[in-house]
Amino acid sequence: MNIELKVSGMSCNHCQAAVDKALKSIQGVTSANVNLANGTASVEGTNINPDVLIAAIVEEGYSASLAGA
Repeated sequence: MNIELKVSGMSCNHCQAAVDKALKSIQGVTSANVNLANGTASVEGTNINPDVLIAAIVEEGYSASLAGA
């Protein structure tokens, strides 16, 4: 399963790393690729809930939504 997210509020490499770490800490996530320049995150895994991914990003202080939504 691949989920594309739009992330806003990231302004530096530290922000990117924080979002990356938050996503990778979620059970079922096998990989996460956070793109600071595009403000996106691509997450792969099994049995992952997009709402849980978004909540993890929001907990870090950023905004997120499903890409294309």
